Amino acid sequence: MTLKKTDFMVENLSVSHIICIANQKGGVGKTTTAVNLGAALAVAERKTLLVDCDPQGNATTGVGINKAEVSKNLYHGLIQKDSVEGLVVDTDLAHLKVLPACIDLIGAEVELISQPNRETFLQDLLRPLADEYAYMLLDCPPSLSLLTVNALTAAHTLLIPLQCEFYALEGLSQLLQTFKRIKRHLNPGLVIEGVLLTMFDRRNNLSHQVAEEAEKYFKDLVFKTRIPRNVRLGEAPSFGKPVLLYDITSHGAQSYLALAKEIMNGGRRQHA
Repeated sequence: MTLKKTDFMVENLSVSHIICIANQKGGVGKTTTAVNLGAALAVAERKTLLVDCDPQGNATTGVGINKAEVSKNLYHGLIQKDSVEGLVVDTDLAHLKVLPACIDLIGAEVELISQPNRETFLQDLLRPLADEYAYMLLDCPPSLSLLTVNALTAAHTLLIPLQCEFYALEGLSQLLQTFKRIKRHLNPGLVIEGVLLTMFDRRNNLSHQVAEEAEKYFKDLVFKTRIPRNVRLGEAPSFGKPVLLYDITSHGAQSYLALAKEIMNGGRRQHA
């Protein structure tokens, strides 16, 4: 699928920069990226909102929020029209907040189907927060579901995590087709923030082959930062912490700090 210049150029961003983190494949590092990029931006004192759009709620638990103790979540904003300000929860980082999710969101998928303008519910919900946060990160489920469509419609840019494993590029054309449809019909300003290589193992030839293929196809849209396979990154969620709070000296933590710096410098959209 051919990408055009307008797919990665962006002008006049509003105060809050909204990044949708999506790939319909599971296990590619979407939630890991959402949680740890959010933490890295917060450490840089950029006020950041992590929006958990996945019914599994892994981003919510990944920042130390007990889903069982949260009385209201994204479902209540989308379906019951609760005020978004009342749904936002604090984390251990002063500049990082989260709009939590839980299994209720599965019901939201069903309930939204019959609604007019069902693709814009998340956009409408987040609008009152536009001036409050420097960044909003939308963590999507591993599917091109209505929740993902809502996230793409609400976002300014799409960040695509791409794991450095066999078949990494398989199915990516489906995501890009969805991106094009959303851009054409629902969100003309949507552009690609960048492609993030995850689970990169410099000792593994396959990782380098995937990186080469990604750079051949996406060219300068591939982030310079590569997220390594890292034990600390895998351990941190079980402690309910971003890796920066678990082991800031780890390669995983340092990689997400580097990614945050790239994002703050305009992402790959400014270099493509």
